[in-house]
Amino acid sequence: MQIVIAGAGIGGLTLALMLHRRGIDCRVYESAQELKALGVGINLLPHAVSELEPLGLMPGVAERAIETSQLHYYNKFGQPIWREPRGRDAGYPLPQFSVHRGEFQMLLVQAVRERLGDDAIVTGSVLESAEQDAFGVVANFRRRQDGATQSVRADILVGADGIHSALRRQMHPAGDEPRFSGRMLWRAVTEAPPYLDGRSMFMAGHQDQKFVCYPISEPLRRQGRSLINWIAELSVPGAELPATDWNRQVDKAVFADRFANWRWDWIDIPAIIDGAQAIYEFPLVDRDPLPRWTRGRMTLLGDAAHPMYPIGSNGSAQAILDARCLSDWLAQAASGAVRSPEIALLEYEAERLPRTAGIVLRNRLNGPEQVMQMAEERAPGGFADIGDVIAPQELEAVSLRYKQLAGFDPATVRKSRGEAP
Repeated sequence: MQIVIAGAGIGGLTLALMLHRRGIDCRVYESAQELKALGVGINLLPHAVSELEPLGLMPGVAERAIETSQLHYYNKFGQPIWREPRGRDAGYPLPQFSVHRGEFQMLLVQAVRERLGDDAIVTGSVLESAEQDAFGVVANFRRRQDGATQSVRADILVGADGIHSALRRQMHPAGDEPRFSGRMLWRAVTEAPPYLDGRSMFMAGHQDQKFVCYPISEPLRRQGRSLINWIAELSVPGAELPATDWNRQVDKAVFADRFANWRWDWIDIPAIIDGAQAIYEFPLVDRDPLPRWTRGRMTLLGDAAHPMYPIGSNGSAQAILDARCLSDWLAQAASGAVRSPEIALLEYEAERLPRTAGIVLRNRLNGPEQVMQMAEERAPGGFADIGDVIAPQELEAVSLRYKQLAGFDPATVRKSRGEAP
């Protein structure tokens, strides 16, 4: 069986490693001419880390990433709403990691090239269309270098080509427009002194005005410093979705005044904003869940299948879980346990589509971050004790409900590893 993967992001590269581990040939085609360590921070939750462990990636991740200890929620005055341990500190068998997205992607690139060969990733190749016949699928790529078209035949084509997926657009040409939330994100990284214990993630504010921080560099932490990934988010009344550039560099003056007074005894948010070398603006966008991801021998994975708001730290995790599920079903097809590759793709879709659709919809309700909105609505002027505003059991229920939906509550992670709940 030969698999073609369109997209060398986290999902596509993880799928390549998982297919290789199962003895299935594959090649990854990437639109970028050169793969570089770009982007900002991401979180790898324990259920995703559990899938990376059999691939032998844990030492490389641990060398680069912060092992997240806690997650804190605050209101717009810096008053604590909810705090919970994370990763091993919360009783998981594996850690939660916060890491620079580009560094993690390059770790995956290195592993793919070492294990599958230098030619396993073909760069500068933009997927434009695909056709199927009785013998397989033909993927048509445009080479950036000279504009020529290259047609590649395979048994299976996987579209892991992101939120602007060409394969998704071919499968669903109408009625699949991006949904803009009316909220903008500004993202950057800043080197600064550590806050709290140097390994904690926090969110402050509410759904119309929010700030998120988490450290992402273990080498810098060991030097007593912190590389802080941060996100400022604001509701922008009357804003329209940008037509083209969804990742443009902007000046802090666009948003920083809204956070000018967010200085508390444990962190100085204006100083964090001031310390960034480059700030990038993103619209908060997703797409409606699809009725199907699969057509014959073609299917979707990751953001191409289920783009979601970056809430609950689940985007990269769900792409990794997609890769595990798809590689398992394709292995069954290769062994004859499933009667055809087409059936394997439908089994993958049946398992993963409903789960990810639920996360997309729950993220529109702010996922676990809704505790901040609850505090804003019930106590807009602040509070002396959050227990007077929201019962602890209510806060805990919000947290657990989202973990169970996304599949990373401790019991589910231990069960997936064959351990006692």
